[in-house]
Amino acid sequence: MSELVTGDAVVLGLRPARLPSRALALAIDLVVVGTAFGLVALGLAFASGSLDDAAWAAVSVAAFLLVPVGGPIAVETLSHGRSLGKLACGLRVVRDDGGPIRFRHALVRGAMGVVEILLTFGVVAVVASLVSARGRRLGDVFAGTLVVRERVPAGRAAAVPPPPPWLVGRFAGLDLSAVPDELWLAVRQYLTRMHQLDASVGRAMAERLGVEVAARTGAPPPPGVPAAAYLAAVVHERQVRDARRAWPAAPAGPTRIAPEPQVRVRTVEDAVRPGAGKADEEAGRPPATGFVPPA
Repeated sequence: MSELVTGDAVVLGLRPARLPSRALALAIDLVVVGTAFGLVALGLAFASGSLDDAAWAAVSVAAFLLVPVGGPIAVETLSHGRSLGKLACGLRVVRDDGGPIRFRHALVRGAMGVVEILLTFGVVAVVASLVSARGRRLGDVFAGTLVVRERVPAGRAAAVPPPPPWLVGRFAGLDLSAVPDELWLAVRQYLTRMHQLDASVGRAMAERLGVEVAARTGAPPPPGVPAAAYLAAVVHERQVRDARRAWPAAPAGPTRIAPEPQVRVRTVEDAVRPGAGKADEEAGRPPATGFVPPA
């Protein structure tokens, strides 16, 4: 997918974290983990004074695997990529396509971190980060993750445009497990910059990406639906599923049904008209998506 994402067409939406900020976050995490491990070791020394050498060695190995190794894995899994050090520095671990990490990603990063950071005093991790174009250490490469900056200047973060209203929920039953992260990233990059591309180039890119997504999911775009609208709807469905996994829904209770808003069909001219989004917000109308309903 690298040939679809060029510097002339699409710019990477994620902002990789630099080595100094990552090193500071790691230093904070090591201080916290070292303190916790010291307290656990001190407690075990008092509690297991009568054990023989073999039992003491087994307890020590178990404590090492539980605190310095298992602790960061559990924290990154439960916090969806934000340890205490990363939270303090405004960083987060995400997948290559920008989605939240899961347990397998944190497990690979933690297992590789034992070799990269603990056993080699961080030398391997520093060298790998300096060599990588996006500052990834070996754990990130094998896990398919990336450490990004969450605190970015206002107005510089590119958001994926919402799908057309008539396609929301259309692909709720679609199997997205076969779509690789590289393809998701290419689709997200295209959608964030599609209005800045030449019309013919953007159309060709959307059709090519739509064919690849349809081949992976087994669901081609509905008749009459533009490829860009199809891609936006599929990405929206992926984001909805990631949000449900990351933040489970609250227990069901009495709900209030709000009155259905008045929706006006938007055209391409409305979407590209300067100040259209601001005028829509002031008038109480939903913002334009940039897609036109099929005839």
